[in-house]
Amino acid sequence: MVHFVGAGPGDAELITVKGARLLAEAAVVVYTGSLVDRELVRRYAPDAQFYDSASMNLEETTAVLAEAVAEGKRLVRLHTGDPSIYGAIQEQMAELDRLGIGYEVVPGVTSAFAAAAALKQELTLPSVTQTVIITRIAGRTPVPEREKLSKVAGIGATMVIYLSVGMIDEVVQELLQGAYTGATPVAVVAKASWSDEQIIKGTLADIAGKVTAAGIGKQALIIVGDVLKARREGVPELSKLYDKNFSHGFRA
Repeated sequence: MVHFVGAGPGDAELITVKGARLLAEAAVVVYTGSLVDRELVRRYAPDAQFYDSASMNLEETTAVLAEAVAEGKRLVRLHTGDPSIYGAIQEQMAELDRLGIGYEVVPGVTSAFAAAAALKQELTLPSVTQTVIITRIAGRTPVPEREKLSKVAGIGATMVIYLSVGMIDEVVQELLQGAYTGATPVAVVAKASWSDEQIIKGTLADIAGKVTAAGIGKQALIIVGDVLKARREGVPELSKLYDKNFSHGFRA
């Protein structure tokens, strides 16, 4: 069986207990060296045989997986963050289905949540937004026309934008065509949870210049929305969860 495992956002301690166990048991590990910290695989699977998939194509990675399974070796396909977010695992699973090879998926901590943790920020707040949109701008990989950033931005919810910091000027222009203004707060978190993590804060009016000045061009998330005002202006409305005047099934 192939185990697709989410490695987490970078910090070697942010892999799940199950993911770490499977990694420690693996004889073969296929991982993306350009995104997954090698320290993580060294720590949990020091004696495994490694394949860096950064320079491999789908046929090559599938061949490695199939060979390891045929030899009866324990195998982990390690993905950065959580495999379900921009992880390209569906096509890999389709190949395994075609070959009759079993697999399971072990979720991981995606960088959106590591970035929120670094900011000490809740992404949903009462009376501000109850929606988080994970998306990206169109680049070499297109997005459906109905999901164009300017259209999605019309909702005005918290947005977590992946794989787009290298086009920060275009991102800002499209966001300003939606429900946001130049005063809307923005945070850019590069390499969330890594030892060299960077956090840049600003507004849509100035964030592009700040990101360019910081030299951030990849491995960064853009978080946009009025929830980011809470650390400066306070929480506008408390939740019902701990409101002493609000009863529910566990509290009279």
